[in-house]
This record gives sequence, C-alpha cells and structure tokens, in this order.
Amino acid sequence: MTSDFTLFETKIGLCGIAWNDAGIFCTQLPEGDEARSRARFLQRVPGARLAPPPPQVQTVIARIVALLDGAKGDDFTDVALDMNRLPEFNRAVYAIARKVPPGATVTYGEIARQLGGLQLSRDVGQAMGKNPFPIIVPCHRVLAAGAKPGGFSARGGTATKLKILAIEGAYVNHTPSLFDEVPARKALH
Repeated sequence: MTSDFTLFETKIGLCGIAWNDAGIFCTQLPEGDEARSRARFLQRVPGARLAPPPPQVQTVIARIVALLDGAKGDDFTDVALDMNRLPEFNRAVYAIARKVPPGATVTYGEIARQLGGLQLSRDVGQAMGKNPFPIIVPCHRVLAAGAKPGGFSARGGTATKLKILAIEGAYVNHTPSLFDEVPARKALH
C-alpha cells in the first residue's frame, strides 16, 4: 500500500503527515528545515509521494496546527490510524496514551501497570520512542517517574517535549529557568 505525505507549518515549526487508504500512516515533528523534513519522511516511509492532502487529512492538519497554537481540548481519539505494521504491545501502549487529554500527563509506569506491571515501564518507554504518530498519539504527555520529562526522540529532544507540554498547559517536574512559567499540574483521572 502506498502512502502520500505533506508538510505543513505550525507554531513549533514544519511538521508532516503521511496517509494511505487505511488512515494516517505517520506524523512528524519539525526536523529543522524542509529538506531534512522531506528526507526524514522518505527514510520513514520509503516510496511515499509528496501530495496535497485529501479533505479528511486536511482536517487533521488543521487540528494539529490549532493544538500547537494553544487551542484547548482536542484529543484526536477519533482520527483513524494505520497501525497494521506495528507490534501488538506498541498498539496497546498507544491506545492508552491516546486517552491522555491535552494538559494532562501520565507516567511510563502508570501505562505499564495498565498493561500488566511496573516491570514493563522500559518497554513502554521504548514503544513511546518508536511512536510513528506524535501529537495524535501524545507521547509528549508520557513522563518519567516523579513527573520528570524523561526522554523524547523528536528533534530538539526534551526541550521540544517541554515546549509542547507548555503550549497545552501541562505541569512537568523540571527545574525551570528564570524565564519559564510553571503552570499548575492537571492530573489524569
């Protein structure tokens, strides 16, 4: 099955999205510039074609742009994702992560407990690091123990994760600089 992709501007930079007949195939956070973004997509989705998005994908793009611009409340749980190529464990992790609303966070350990035990925390972290759907599957809302940021595999690493969480108004236990605002933490219930 072939996939198409497009790049689009957001508040945090040039993002991308790929789709096929089964749904959204992957999303991509900024890579630095257009050439790197295209190259990264072609690495992740060999044979993908740059194409204008169909209306349903354009709607998802508009929602991602709005969320990254500070719009509140969109959780993307209604967006169809093509997860056919993914391991069952990763699918289960992503299903739990998709339930975390904007502005809230959950830890790797909390997801691991839902999947069978705290010993799965490292596996949850590895699945999050391989998340092909950032923003739609909100890996940025999954934190290390103690509400610390943990890792983030997107360009910019933890700084990008913290930027997205700040846009959403989520609290993360990190040492803020003199210029950081620390929003109140919203717990996931």
